[in-house]
Amino acid sequence: MRRLNFLFVLFCVCAGSLFVSGCVDAKDNKEDSKTAKSLANDSEESEEEYEIALVTDLGTIEDKSFNQASWEGIRQYAKEHKITYTYYQPEEGTNDAYLETIDNAIKNGAKLVVCPGFLFETPVFIAQEKYPNVNFILIDGEPQNAANTEYRIDNNVLAILFQEEQAGFLAGYAAVKDKNTKLGFLGGMAVPAVIRYGYGFVQGCDYAASEDNINVEIKYTYTGTFQASSCIEELASSWYQNGIEVIFSCGGAVGNSVIAAAEQNDAKVIGVDVDQSEVSDVVITSAMKMIQKAVYCAIEEYYTNTFPGGTAQTFSAINEGIGIPLENSKFQIFTQSDYENIYAKLVSGEIVINNSVEDSTTADIILSSTTVEYID
Repeated sequence: MRRLNFLFVLFCVCAGSLFVSGCVDAKDNKEDSKTAKSLANDSEESEEEYEIALVTDLGTIEDKSFNQASWEGIRQYAKEHKITYTYYQPEEGTNDAYLETIDNAIKNGAKLVVCPGFLFETPVFIAQEKYPNVNFILIDGEPQNAANTEYRIDNNVLAILFQEEQAGFLAGYAAVKDKNTKLGFLGGMAVPAVIRYGYGFVQGCDYAASEDNINVEIKYTYTGTFQASSCIEELASSWYQNGIEVIFSCGGAVGNSVIAAAEQNDAKVIGVDVDQSEVSDVVITSAMKMIQKAVYCAIEEYYTNTFPGGTAQTFSAINEGIGIPLENSKFQIFTQSDYENIYAKLVSGEIVINNSVEDSTTADIILSSTTVEYID
């Protein structure tokens, strides 16, 4: 397996074309949802073929997060180039259900299948051999068998990875620079991407606290799910009511519960994966992965016969693959100049973040000005 970093120039070219074309409209997403929904859970072959397919996890293309960002990358390229596309939503969150949904997409003409999330690692591992003439884009994971004993990226698969710890670091750093000293990290499942977000967040908080010679306290836990629930909302509310000023919500729809709690308690939230500022005024910033751009660029490579199959490509600060959206953030003190200065240190390598995923509790992180209360 070859592990590559996206060339900065290529990424800028793709990003530029996205900005010229503009962002995807939420209304258009709803229209796409209506036309594609009947196909999503249909095991029968469609009369019309769709060349590009998104297979979501249990979320929807309007989740304001991972699935939606992937869908918007597909939609952007497909509309620009008049290519048919649709999405499929599995009925269950199992390997068999995901693989069956991939089967349905290919029956209906898919030549390129986009699978967002680590939950697709095993389904894509199987599908890459089952369908050698179909190409797959796997986001946030690398194909592996169910026993986690064999990893293999075939030539018809591109794995897209992100250095989430850098995005988390920036969010934590900015939050503390904005004079928040009591923070929370509320993750979804303790999977590598979520752990890296959390590790980066804690280290970013500590870096800012050390610069400002202050002490920071962080409550830290995983919910074990990526779904919203009243229990999570109650947990977040209890944190806010006990002094937590801002919670980094890192777990898909878990964020809906945290945002609801923040709205009830006049508190603050840091979003994840995409810019979630439009979801609620309580979202002060978001730790972003440039998922839409990554998907768009990968599709462009496929259609220009430069698809880098058999590789894992990593997006980071070096190629502007992560960040926080200053234009929509609600910081009172942290500035664009502050952001550019800290970002440059990530790019240069002056700041190196511990991105271990062996211990999800943060116990192996060396901190100087931060106390982490891990809640099991």
